[in-house]
Amino acid sequence: MRIVQKYGGTSVGDLERIENVAKRVAKSAKEGNQLVVVVSAMSGETNKLIGYAQHFSSMPSKREMDLLLSSGERITSALLSIALNEMGLEAIALTGRQSGIVTDSMHTSARIEHIDTDSLEKHLQSGKIVIVAGFQGINREGDVTTLGRGGSDLSAVALAGALQADLCEIYTDVDGVYTTDPRIEPKAKKIDKISYDEMLEFASLGAKVLQNRSVELAKKLNVNLVTRSSFNENEGTLITKEENIMEKPIVSGVALDKNQARITLRGVVDKPGIAAEIFSNLAEAGINVDMIIQNVGEDGATNLGFTVPENELESAKEMMLKMKPAENLEFDRDIAKVSIVGVGMKSHSGVASRAFEALAKENINIEMISTSEIKISMVVNEKYSELAVRALHEAYELDR
Repeated sequence: MRIVQKYGGTSVGDLERIENVAKRVAKSAKEGNQLVVVVSAMSGETNKLIGYAQHFSSMPSKREMDLLLSSGERITSALLSIALNEMGLEAIALTGRQSGIVTDSMHTSARIEHIDTDSLEKHLQSGKIVIVAGFQGINREGDVTTLGRGGSDLSAVALAGALQADLCEIYTDVDGVYTTDPRIEPKAKKIDKISYDEMLEFASLGAKVLQNRSVELAKKLNVNLVTRSSFNENEGTLITKEENIMEKPIVSGVALDKNQARITLRGVVDKPGIAAEIFSNLAEAGINVDMIIQNVGEDGATNLGFTVPENELESAKEMMLKMKPAENLEFDRDIAKVSIVGVGMKSHSGVASRAFEALAKENINIEMISTSEIKISMVVNEKYSELAVRALHEAYELDR
Protein backbone atom coordinates (compact mmCIF):
# COMPACT_ATOMS: atom_id res chain seq x y z
CA MET A 1 0.00 0.00 0.00
CA ARG A 2 1.01 3.59 -0.56
CA ILE A 3 0.34 5.54 2.63
CA VAL A 4 0.81 9.18 3.61
CA GLN A 5 1.16 9.61 7.38
CA LYS A 6 1.06 12.93 9.23
CA TYR A 7 2.31 13.47 12.79
CA GLY A 8 1.25 16.60 14.68
CA GLY A 9 3.19 18.71 17.17
CA THR A 10 2.28 16.66 20.27
CA SER A 11 3.25 13.42 18.46
CA VAL A 12 6.75 14.83 17.79
CA GLY A 13 6.87 17.01 20.92
CA ASP A 14 10.36 15.94 22.05
CA LEU A 15 13.21 13.61 21.02
CA GLU A 16 11.67 10.61 22.78
CA ARG A 17 8.38 11.10 20.92
CA ILE A 18 10.20 11.49 17.60
CA GLU A 19 11.89 8.15 18.37
CA ASN A 20 8.46 6.58 19.01
CA VAL A 21 7.21 7.95 15.69
CA ALA A 22 10.31 6.48 13.99
CA LYS A 23 9.46 3.04 15.45
CA ARG A 24 5.86 3.32 14.19
CA VAL A 25 7.03 4.40 10.71
CA ALA A 26 9.63 1.59 10.64
CA LYS A 27 6.94 -1.01 11.53
CA SER A 28 4.70 0.21 8.68
CA ALA A 29 7.63 0.21 6.22
CA LYS A 30 8.61 -3.35 7.21
CA GLU A 31 5.02 -4.43 6.43
CA GLY A 32 5.80 -3.52 2.83
CA ASN A 33 4.13 -0.10 2.60
CA GLN A 34 5.47 2.81 0.53
CA LEU A 35 5.54 5.74 2.97
CA VAL A 36 5.49 9.52 2.80
CA VAL A 37 5.57 10.98 6.31
CA VAL A 38 4.53 14.61 6.87
CA VAL A 39 5.60 16.21 10.16
CA SER A 40 4.70 19.32 12.13
CA ALA A 41 7.11 21.37 14.23
CA MET A 42 7.82 20.04 17.73
CA SER A 43 5.16 21.39 20.11
CA GLY A 44 6.07 24.86 21.38
CA GLU A 45 8.62 25.45 18.60
CA THR A 46 6.39 27.73 16.48
CA ASN A 47 5.50 29.92 19.48
CA LYS A 48 9.20 30.15 20.35
CA LEU A 49 10.03 31.35 16.82
CA ILE A 50 7.18 33.91 16.90
CA GLY A 51 8.63 35.17 20.20
CA TYR A 52 12.05 35.60 18.59
CA ALA A 53 10.53 37.67 15.77
CA GLN A 54 8.52 39.83 18.16
CA HIS A 55 11.71 40.66 20.05
CA PHE A 56 12.67 42.77 17.02
CA SER A 57 9.30 43.84 15.61
CA SER A 58 5.66 43.92 16.67
CA MET A 59 4.66 43.58 12.98
CA PRO A 60 7.33 41.56 11.18
CA SER A 61 7.09 41.07 7.40
CA LYS A 62 4.91 38.09 6.47
CA ARG A 63 7.49 36.91 3.94
CA GLU A 64 10.20 36.77 6.60
CA MET A 65 7.81 35.09 9.07
CA ASP A 66 7.14 32.32 6.53
CA LEU A 67 10.87 31.72 6.13
CA LEU A 68 11.32 31.70 9.91
CA LEU A 69 8.31 29.53 10.85
CA SER A 70 8.95 26.93 8.14
CA SER A 71 12.19 26.02 9.93
CA GLY A 72 10.31 24.26 12.76
CA GLU A 73 8.99 21.53 10.43
CA ARG A 74 12.36 21.19 8.71
CA ILE A 75 14.04 20.44 12.04
CA THR A 76 11.51 17.68 12.83
CA SER A 77 11.77 16.12 9.35
CA ALA A 78 15.58 16.01 9.50
CA LEU A 79 15.57 14.49 13.02
CA LEU A 80 13.03 11.82 12.06
CA SER A 81 15.04 10.94 8.94
CA ILE A 82 18.24 10.66 11.02
CA ALA A 83 16.44 8.38 13.52
CA LEU A 84 15.11 6.10 10.75
CA ASN A 85 18.48 5.85 8.99
CA GLU A 86 20.06 4.91 12.33
CA MET A 87 17.50 2.04 12.54
CA GLY A 88 18.85 0.72 9.23
CA LEU A 89 16.06 2.09 7.02
CA GLU A 90 16.61 4.36 4.03
CA ALA A 91 14.88 7.70 4.67
CA ILE A 92 15.24 11.17 3.16
CA ALA A 93 13.97 14.48 4.56
CA LEU A 94 12.57 17.06 2.12
CA THR A 95 11.34 20.63 2.52
CA GLY A 96 8.02 21.69 0.98
CA ARG A 97 9.91 23.06 -2.02
CA GLN A 98 11.90 19.85 -2.53
CA SER A 99 8.60 17.93 -2.34
CA GLY A 100 7.22 19.95 -5.28
CA ILE A 101 4.50 21.81 -3.32
CA VAL A 102 3.73 25.01 -5.25
CA THR A 103 1.41 27.59 -3.66
CA ASP A 104 0.02 31.05 -4.37
CA SER A 105 1.81 34.08 -2.86
CA MET A 106 -0.50 34.71 0.12
CA HIS A 107 2.18 34.64 2.83
CA THR A 108 1.19 32.96 6.17
CA SER A 109 -2.04 31.53 4.66
CA ALA A 110 -1.06 30.27 1.21
CA ARG A 111 -3.16 27.84 -0.83
CA ILE A 112 -1.64 24.88 -2.66
CA GLU A 113 -1.90 25.32 -6.45
CA HIS A 114 -0.28 22.07 -7.57
CA ILE A 115 2.25 19.42 -6.59
CA ASP A 116 5.04 18.21 -8.88
CA THR A 117 5.48 14.62 -7.70
CA ASP A 118 8.54 13.68 -9.85
CA SER A 119 11.05 13.94 -6.99
CA LEU A 120 8.76 12.12 -4.53
CA GLU A 121 8.08 9.31 -7.02
CA LYS A 122 11.80 8.88 -7.69
CA HIS A 123 12.57 8.49 -3.98
CA LEU A 124 9.61 6.15 -3.37
CA GLN A 125 10.53 3.94 -6.35
CA SER A 126 14.07 3.63 -4.99
CA GLY A 127 12.63 2.25 -1.73
CA LYS A 128 13.15 5.30 0.47
CA ILE A 129 10.82 6.53 3.21
CA VAL A 130 10.18 10.18 2.33
CA ILE A 131 9.86 12.61 5.28
CA VAL A 132 8.24 15.91 4.27
CA ALA A 133 8.31 19.13 6.30
CA GLY A 134 4.59 20.00 6.52
CA PHE A 135 2.84 23.39 6.57
CA GLN A 136 4.98 24.85 3.78
CA GLY A 137 5.53 25.22 0.07
CA ILE A 138 7.07 27.63 -2.38
CA ASN A 139 5.47 30.27 -4.62
CA ARG A 140 6.29 30.95 -8.26
CA GLU A 141 8.84 33.63 -7.27
CA GLY A 142 10.76 31.01 -5.27
CA ASP A 143 9.78 32.37 -1.83
CA VAL A 144 8.92 30.01 1.02
CA THR A 145 5.22 30.14 1.98
CA THR A 146 3.25 28.60 4.85
CA LEU A 147 -0.31 27.26 4.71
CA GLY A 148 -1.80 28.71 7.89
CA ARG A 149 -3.63 26.91 10.68
CA GLY A 150 -3.84 23.13 10.18
CA GLY A 151 -1.30 23.46 7.37
CA SER A 152 0.48 20.14 7.96
CA ASP A 153 -2.83 18.27 7.65
CA LEU A 154 -3.37 20.09 4.35
CA SER A 155 0.14 19.13 3.17
CA ALA A 156 -0.60 15.47 3.94
CA VAL A 157 -4.01 15.39 2.24
CA ALA A 158 -2.71 17.23 -0.85
CA LEU A 159 0.27 14.86 -1.15
CA ALA A 160 -2.01 11.82 -0.71
CA GLY A 161 -4.20 13.11 -3.54
CA ALA A 162 -1.29 13.94 -5.85
CA LEU A 163 0.43 10.58 -5.22
CA GLN A 164 -2.88 8.64 -5.44
CA ALA A 165 -2.16 7.11 -2.03
CA ASP A 166 -4.41 4.34 -0.73
CA LEU A 167 -4.70 6.03 2.64
CA CYS A 168 -3.84 9.24 4.49
CA GLU A 169 -3.35 8.73 8.23
CA ILE A 170 -3.49 11.79 10.49
CA TYR A 171 -1.86 11.02 13.86
CA THR A 172 -2.77 13.22 16.82
CA ASP A 173 -3.15 12.83 20.59
CA VAL A 174 -6.75 11.50 20.29
CA ASP A 175 -7.63 8.12 18.82
CA GLY A 176 -10.40 9.14 16.46
CA VAL A 177 -13.73 10.93 16.20
CA TYR A 178 -16.17 10.30 19.06
CA THR A 179 -19.97 10.50 19.21
CA THR A 180 -19.37 13.51 21.48
CA ASP A 181 -16.64 14.91 23.73
CA PRO A 182 -15.79 12.08 26.19
CA ARG A 183 -14.97 14.68 28.86
CA ILE A 184 -18.65 15.76 28.80
CA GLU A 185 -20.22 12.32 28.28
CA PRO A 186 -18.00 9.42 29.44
CA LYS A 187 -20.28 6.99 27.53
CA ALA A 188 -19.19 8.51 24.19
CA LYS A 189 -18.12 5.91 21.64
CA LYS A 190 -15.49 6.12 18.94
CA ILE A 191 -16.98 6.27 15.43
CA ASP A 192 -15.50 3.68 13.03
CA LYS A 193 -16.52 5.41 9.77
CA ILE A 194 -17.89 8.86 9.06
CA SER A 195 -18.67 10.67 5.79
CA TYR A 196 -16.78 13.75 4.60
CA ASP A 197 -19.94 15.86 4.96
CA GLU A 198 -20.55 14.75 8.56
CA MET A 199 -16.91 15.41 9.42
CA LEU A 200 -17.13 18.87 7.85
CA GLU A 201 -20.17 19.62 10.03
CA PHE A 202 -18.35 18.35 13.15
CA ALA A 203 -15.26 20.45 12.31
CA SER A 204 -17.33 23.61 11.74
CA LEU A 205 -19.27 22.96 14.96
CA GLY A 206 -16.21 23.04 17.17
CA ALA A 207 -14.83 19.46 17.05
CA LYS A 208 -11.04 19.92 17.24
CA VAL A 209 -9.96 16.63 15.61
CA LEU A 210 -9.48 17.98 12.07
CA GLN A 211 -9.54 21.36 10.34
CA ASN A 212 -12.29 22.11 7.80
CA ARG A 213 -9.84 22.87 5.00
CA SER A 214 -8.19 19.43 5.13
CA VAL A 215 -11.55 17.57 5.16
CA GLU A 216 -12.79 19.69 2.22
CA LEU A 217 -9.62 18.88 0.29
CA ALA A 218 -9.90 15.15 1.13
CA LYS A 219 -13.46 15.15 -0.21
CA LYS A 220 -12.43 17.03 -3.38
CA LEU A 221 -9.47 14.70 -4.05
CA ASN A 222 -11.35 11.57 -2.87
CA VAL A 223 -8.67 10.74 -0.26
CA ASN A 224 -9.53 8.11 2.36
CA LEU A 225 -8.58 9.82 5.62
CA VAL A 226 -7.95 8.09 8.95
CA THR A 227 -7.49 10.00 12.18
CA ARG A 228 -5.85 8.07 15.02
CA SER A 229 -3.55 8.41 18.02
CA SER A 230 0.24 8.19 17.84
CA PHE A 231 0.28 7.05 21.49
CA ASN A 232 -1.55 3.71 21.10
CA GLU A 233 -2.33 1.03 18.52
CA ASN A 234 -6.12 1.60 18.48
CA GLU A 235 -7.94 1.66 15.15
CA GLY A 236 -8.87 5.22 14.25
CA THR A 237 -11.87 6.74 12.47
CA LEU A 238 -12.09 6.46 8.67
CA ILE A 239 -13.41 9.58 6.92
CA THR A 240 -14.64 8.55 3.49
CA LYS A 241 -17.38 8.82 0.84
CA GLU A 242 -20.93 8.34 2.08
CA GLU A 243 -21.41 5.34 -0.24
CA ASN A 244 -18.50 3.54 1.47
CA ILE A 245 -20.51 3.43 4.73
CA MET A 246 -22.96 0.52 4.86
CA GLU A 247 -24.70 1.22 8.19
CA LYS A 248 -25.69 4.87 8.21
CA PRO A 249 -26.86 5.82 11.73
CA ILE A 250 -29.64 8.44 11.89
CA VAL A 251 -27.43 10.58 14.14
CA SER A 252 -23.65 10.08 14.23
CA GLY A 253 -22.84 12.44 17.06
CA VAL A 254 -23.48 15.52 19.17
CA ALA A 255 -21.25 18.61 19.00
CA LEU A 256 -20.97 21.50 21.46
CA ASP A 257 -19.60 24.96 20.67
CA LYS A 258 -19.31 27.32 23.65
CA ASN A 259 -17.51 30.00 21.61
CA GLN A 260 -20.84 31.65 20.75
CA ALA A 261 -22.51 34.98 21.49
CA ARG A 262 -25.85 36.44 20.41
CA ILE A 263 -26.79 39.93 19.27
CA THR A 264 -30.47 40.89 19.31
CA LEU A 265 -31.71 43.99 17.51
CA ARG A 266 -35.17 45.09 18.72
CA GLY A 267 -37.15 47.58 16.68
CA VAL A 268 -35.29 47.37 13.36
CA VAL A 269 -36.95 49.47 10.64
CA ASP A 270 -38.78 46.89 8.50
CA LYS A 271 -37.72 47.95 4.99
CA PRO A 272 -36.04 46.18 2.05
CA GLY A 273 -32.22 46.18 2.22
CA ILE A 274 -31.81 46.71 5.98
CA ALA A 275 -30.64 43.11 6.61
CA ALA A 276 -28.29 43.32 3.61
CA GLU A 277 -26.76 46.51 5.03
CA ILE A 278 -26.25 45.00 8.52
CA PHE A 279 -24.74 41.72 7.33
CA SER A 280 -22.60 43.15 4.52
CA ASN A 281 -20.98 45.52 7.06
CA LEU A 282 -20.29 42.57 9.39
CA ALA A 283 -18.87 40.54 6.47
CA GLU A 284 -16.56 43.40 5.43
CA ALA A 285 -15.23 43.49 8.98
CA GLY A 286 -14.47 39.75 8.74
CA ILE A 287 -17.10 38.85 11.37
CA ASN A 288 -18.52 35.37 10.86
CA VAL A 289 -22.32 35.32 11.36
CA ASP A 290 -23.80 31.89 12.00
CA MET A 291 -27.49 31.57 12.94
CA ILE A 292 -30.03 34.29 12.04
CA ILE A 293 -33.63 34.69 13.18
CA GLN A 294 -35.97 37.50 12.06
CA ASN A 295 -39.48 37.90 13.45
CA VAL A 296 -42.43 39.00 11.35
CA GLY A 297 -42.55 42.80 11.37
CA GLU A 298 -45.28 44.76 13.13
CA ASP A 299 -45.96 48.52 12.97
CA GLY A 300 -43.08 49.03 10.56
CA ALA A 301 -40.47 47.42 12.88
CA THR A 302 -39.05 43.93 13.33
CA ASN A 303 -36.70 42.03 15.67
CA LEU A 304 -33.52 40.43 14.35
CA GLY A 305 -31.24 38.05 16.24
CA PHE A 306 -27.97 36.43 15.12
CA THR A 307 -24.98 34.62 16.59
CA VAL A 308 -21.28 35.32 16.14
CA PRO A 309 -18.17 33.65 17.61
CA GLU A 310 -17.73 34.96 21.16
CA ASN A 311 -14.20 36.16 20.40
CA GLU A 312 -15.66 38.41 17.66
CA LEU A 313 -18.45 39.87 19.83
CA GLU A 314 -16.58 43.07 20.78
CA SER A 315 -15.91 43.93 17.12
CA ALA A 316 -19.54 43.19 16.19
CA LYS A 317 -20.80 45.20 19.18
CA GLU A 318 -18.68 48.20 18.20
CA MET A 319 -20.05 48.06 14.66
CA MET A 320 -23.69 47.73 15.78
CA LEU A 321 -23.35 50.68 18.20
CA LYS A 322 -21.88 52.75 15.37
CA MET A 323 -24.60 51.72 12.85
CA LYS A 324 -27.53 51.89 15.35
CA PRO A 325 -29.83 49.79 13.12
CA ALA A 326 -32.39 49.33 15.95
CA GLU A 327 -33.92 51.07 18.97
CA ASN A 328 -32.57 48.46 21.40
CA LEU A 329 -29.41 46.37 21.13
CA GLU A 330 -28.80 43.33 23.36
CA PHE A 331 -25.56 41.35 23.64
CA ASP A 332 -25.44 37.91 25.29
CA ARG A 333 -22.30 35.85 25.93
CA ASP A 334 -24.02 33.17 28.04
CA ILE A 335 -25.14 30.93 25.20
CA ALA A 336 -23.83 27.76 23.54
CA LYS A 337 -24.68 25.88 20.36
CA VAL A 338 -25.56 22.19 20.64
CA SER A 339 -25.85 20.26 17.37
CA ILE A 340 -26.73 16.78 16.20
CA VAL A 341 -25.16 15.52 12.96
CA GLY A 342 -25.95 12.50 10.80
CA VAL A 343 -26.36 11.55 7.13
CA GLY A 344 -29.22 9.25 8.19
CA MET A 345 -31.37 12.33 8.86
CA LYS A 346 -31.95 12.67 5.10
CA SER A 347 -34.12 9.56 5.04
CA HIS A 348 -35.72 9.61 8.52
CA SER A 349 -38.55 11.74 9.89
CA GLY A 350 -39.04 12.73 13.52
CA VAL A 351 -35.33 13.40 14.18
CA ALA A 352 -35.91 17.03 15.22
CA SER A 353 -38.91 16.28 17.44
CA ARG A 354 -36.87 13.70 19.39
CA ALA A 355 -34.19 16.35 20.04
CA PHE A 356 -36.74 18.91 21.20
CA GLU A 357 -38.43 16.35 23.48
CA ALA A 358 -35.08 15.32 25.02
CA LEU A 359 -34.26 18.94 25.92
CA ALA A 360 -37.82 19.68 27.13
CA LYS A 361 -37.58 16.69 29.48
CA GLU A 362 -34.55 18.37 31.11
CA ASN A 363 -36.33 21.77 31.20
CA ILE A 364 -33.80 23.23 28.77
CA ASN A 365 -35.18 26.12 26.72
CA ILE A 366 -34.19 26.28 23.03
CA GLU A 367 -33.53 29.91 22.09
CA MET A 368 -32.67 29.52 18.37
CA ILE A 369 -32.77 26.66 15.85
CA SER A 370 -31.08 26.17 12.48
CA THR A 371 -31.10 23.08 10.28
CA SER A 372 -29.40 21.64 7.22
CA GLU A 373 -29.89 18.33 5.45
CA ILE A 374 -27.63 16.49 7.93
CA LYS A 375 -27.55 18.82 10.97
CA ILE A 376 -29.81 20.41 13.58
CA SER A 377 -28.25 23.17 15.72
CA MET A 378 -29.89 24.64 18.82
CA VAL A 379 -28.83 27.62 20.91
CA VAL A 380 -29.31 27.10 24.67
CA ASN A 381 -28.16 28.83 27.85
CA GLU A 382 -24.49 27.96 28.34
CA LYS A 383 -24.97 26.64 31.90
CA TYR A 384 -27.25 23.89 30.56
CA SER A 385 -25.19 23.09 27.45
CA GLU A 386 -23.33 20.03 28.78
CA LEU A 387 -26.57 18.62 30.21
CA ALA A 388 -28.09 19.14 26.74
CA VAL A 389 -25.24 17.17 25.14
CA ARG A 390 -25.76 14.24 27.55
CA ALA A 391 -29.56 14.30 27.04
CA LEU A 392 -29.23 14.23 23.24
CA HIS A 393 -26.52 11.54 23.36
CA GLU A 394 -28.90 9.35 25.35
CA ALA A 395 -31.98 10.20 23.25
CA TYR A 396 -30.30 8.90 20.08
CA GLU A 397 -28.76 5.90 21.91
CA LEU A 398 -25.26 6.87 20.82
CA ASP A 399 -23.68 4.94 23.70
CA ARG A 400 -24.84 1.63 22.21
